[in-house]
Amino acid sequence: MSRGLDTVAEDAALLALLKGLRARGYRWTTPTPETQRRIVARPERQVARDLAGIFGWNLPFAPITIGPELLDLMRVGGIVVARGALLASTLRVSSLGDALFLHSAYPTSQSDAVFFGPDTYRFARFVAAELKHGGRPAGRPIRRLVDIGCGSGAGAITTALATGAASVVMTDINQAALRLARINASAAGVAAEAVLCDVLQSVPGTFDLVIANPPYMIDDAARAYRHGGDRLGAGLSLRIACETAARLAEGGRLLLYTASAIVDGVDDFQAAVVPALEALGLRVAYNEIDPDVFGEELERPAYRTVERIAVVGVSAVKGRTT
Repeated sequence: MSRGLDTVAEDAALLALLKGLRARGYRWTTPTPETQRRIVARPERQVARDLAGIFGWNLPFAPITIGPELLDLMRVGGIVVARGALLASTLRVSSLGDALFLHSAYPTSQSDAVFFGPDTYRFARFVAAELKHGGRPAGRPIRRLVDIGCGSGAGAITTALATGAASVVMTDINQAALRLARINASAAGVAAEAVLCDVLQSVPGTFDLVIANPPYMIDDAARAYRHGGDRLGAGLSLRIACETAARLAEGGRLLLYTASAIVDGVDDFQAAVVPALEALGLRVAYNEIDPDVFGEELERPAYRTVERIAVVGVSAVKGRTT
């Protein structure tokens, strides 16, 4: 798909912005939306005082706070808007390891919002821990890596940097996500292909490593970055697991970070995904990573039968590992 000159110039400006922020030592850890809401409601947090206030807390700012060089890049990149007498960024920037990631502004209410949050950090740690301690054959190279539903590209980028994967593919159904993922990958020095598709439908071939952190909530508006479908939000995760099993190379691995809504003490997702993958010839390890997240969601009618929402990790290997 060809892109217009304006879009190319905007992307180049945003790439330069990330490099400029990194040169200035910018770092910011994304909290939960509830924490962000509480912090930006504080009287002393109404106007940004520094770069973290502008690109992290997403507060309005005066031009003098950022300086002309970065402000010009924001303007060319199309991410600065007026907010009263001040300005505001339409994107945030978060740090993970040594890399910086563009993602959606707060609050993430748009249907095509690009998510980055505490789950992103947990996902990256899960993948790193599994690759280090999860039985990956010593010396076995990762020739081809794919991050399904890549969002900002954080999973693919951090994993590629850690493993030196020869080929990196990022897929998503959200064009806005793929755009930012491409820019984030370039800023991190990772050569990655970004493909607009549902799971792996437009991507041929097999993979040595498939990673995914799909949406797993029940979202009344069915926003792509948040809605996990049926089975109390686990439907998409189950589909990804089953569809990618056939696309793993011999000895390849699936690392799926998701969540399960626990009802009457029963983990229905575990009961579904483990036998399904075993029937497809994979050896499966299933672990509960965090027993209770997003407790505020339990007040919604969609979760009236749910006791807790647990973050879980699925690690599955196809065939032999040696």
